[in-house]
Amino acid sequence: MMCPSCKSENREKAKFCTECGAKLESICPKCENKLRLGAKFCDECGHKVSEIVKEVEATHPKIERSLSYMPPNLAEKILATRSSIEGERKLVTVLFADVKGSTSIGENLDPEELHSIIEKSYEISLKEIHRFEGTVNQFLGDGFMALFGAPIAHEDHAIRAIRSALAIQNAMAGFSDELKKGRDIDFRMRIGINTGTVVVGNIGDD
Repeated sequence: MMCPSCKSENREKAKFCTECGAKLESICPKCENKLRLGAKFCDECGHKVSEIVKEVEATHPKIERSLSYMPPNLAEKILATRSSIEGERKLVTVLFADVKGSTSIGENLDPEELHSIIEKSYEISLKEIHRFEGTVNQFLGDGFMALFGAPIAHEDHAIRAIRSALAIQNAMAGFSDELKKGRDIDFRMRIGINTGTVVVGNIGDD
């Protein structure tokens, strides 16, 4: 069974990917029924679940590339609402996260080793961002920016962002301990959250 997130092979009937931890299932964007991996139609409401993704992938390769790290059910929800949020004024919650002291950490590491550590921290963080249906819209070297409330609308976007931040800190604790014991690296993630009004839309490209 191939993981939809990282494309790694997993055993049949596996529930989570052994490489990236992604959940090996998708959810119908119409009725939110759980689907088997690779399903073309929802067995609850008959919705053609692959239709939206295939249509956009054919005309927007940039979007296709950006979906590679996103759970299939979240990607479909975003694509389904994409046309309705162009230039829309919305109240959203933004989460900013970065690695504390990454410059000093990097001074004592090989570039490939630093890249591997940052990449693992992204993997841990993205899992928790996506779990609460937030979307990462910027990677900034050793940090990232995520939105809650857009493009997928949620009335409780601020609560989702806070829960996601707490989940990231909790999940990162084990990784930090591992780096401290194994390589004597003091690795910590700082997170800031703010709620306010923005205009959601594209600038420069699709």
